[in-house]
Amino acid sequence: MNSLLVTGGRVVDPAQRLDALADVLIVDGKISAVGGSLAAKAPAQTPRFDAAGMVVCPGLIDLHAHLREPGQSAKETIASGTAAAARGGFASVVCMPNTSPAIDNAGTVALIRERAQRESKINVFVAGAITREIAGEELAPIGSLKAAGVIAITDDGHCVQNNELMRHALEYARMFDLPVMDHCQDYSIVTDGVVHEGYWSMVLGLRGWPAVGEELMVSRNILLAEMTGTPVHCQHLSSARSIQLLREAKQRGVPVSGEVCPHHFTLTDTVLAGSDKFWETDGKDIRPNGGERPRWPSYDTNFKMNPPVRSAADRAALIEGLVDGTVEIISSDHAPHCNYEKEVEFDQAPFGIVGFETELALSLMALYHSQRLSLSDVIAKFTVAPARLLRLPNKGSLRAGADGDVTIMEVDREWVFDVNGSASKSRNSPFGGWRLKGKAAATIAQGRIAWAERPEEV
Repeated sequence: MNSLLVTGGRVVDPAQRLDALADVLIVDGKISAVGGSLAAKAPAQTPRFDAAGMVVCPGLIDLHAHLREPGQSAKETIASGTAAAARGGFASVVCMPNTSPAIDNAGTVALIRERAQRESKINVFVAGAITREIAGEELAPIGSLKAAGVIAITDDGHCVQNNELMRHALEYARMFDLPVMDHCQDYSIVTDGVVHEGYWSMVLGLRGWPAVGEELMVSRNILLAEMTGTPVHCQHLSSARSIQLLREAKQRGVPVSGEVCPHHFTLTDTVLAGSDKFWETDGKDIRPNGGERPRWPSYDTNFKMNPPVRSAADRAALIEGLVDGTVEIISSDHAPHCNYEKEVEFDQAPFGIVGFETELALSLMALYHSQRLSLSDVIAKFTVAPARLLRLPNKGSLRAGADGDVTIMEVDREWVFDVNGSASKSRNSPFGGWRLKGKAAATIAQGRIAWAERPEEV
């Protein structure tokens, strides 16, 4: 059945500015009503989920994830990746196009959509490539990709270096009303950097990745967005100056936006030497009940990601950008890799970490439990904001007629993340063994329970 009655929860819907105890009734995969005592309105034999003491909100959306199919199924599959996403509370994910082959043609789009429909219990949306083979040399057939069903274009994992080509991509994207998302990285200055260029890159003898390598492309995207009038979304921002550039551009009315990832606003480059200083926010320890002090060896490749985790000042600026609304969206950049790929020298290991199952808790800890943002404001960055960017009018809200996507969470629950128990095929997380606060209890997509921690209660 795709009908369900969720009873007794605290319903938080930022799109409607709703925060109240209420029931949520889903009928035939759509939100039918939100209000008190809806049992009488529910069709006969409608299953119930008792959400007393829990928060009920629109289904969370992760607009930046790597599901690795086709071609890299040893790392992840659509089935395993979406299972991990459901455990993390995500009812919808957007898969990136840097697969093998790349998602640069209608046939590959059709393959992914068909497989997702068969193997995923949550919604899977497809992002197409900006350029053929994500090589940055020739535009992909953007019109054909839109007709095939992509909801955005990006060369994520790579960045279009040719400014003229990027301009044309924006002009075509505007014709087809497609969001453009960009992985901001200037290869000419980043070169072969592997960690943030700063004190720790020097001490540890690792090749530095200067923050300006991101900031140059953020500036480029702002100028092109201003020139063409086409909105540009800057992916996984990591530096303080990127946030300031975005803030100033938005104040001028430039159609740009940005996202940040939990690992960038939780960690700093001190982790490369085994330090835990990053646990402090505004001088306060954000670990639940003080927590245990996790320790790691230096050069742990599970802390190698693109872009790299940066300084404490950069981390503080990311949080400030989230708090003041400069950054409207949080995403995971879920990037699974096989163990043997990460178990090599730091320079040789691939960039990326898995993130679906820890994303919500890390965000709640850094923003809500630290009292920097209200719960509604945090949830908005996973719901109404990504739905708006992706032009998904039936997602991100619990209004009547919207898709029956719901996330049920326990915001005060403390738990320890066991990376070996993850639903993902990969284990490359730096957060294994961490005591976290805030956890999804169930994920509902199109009125069907995609995952529930205690399914016997439904």
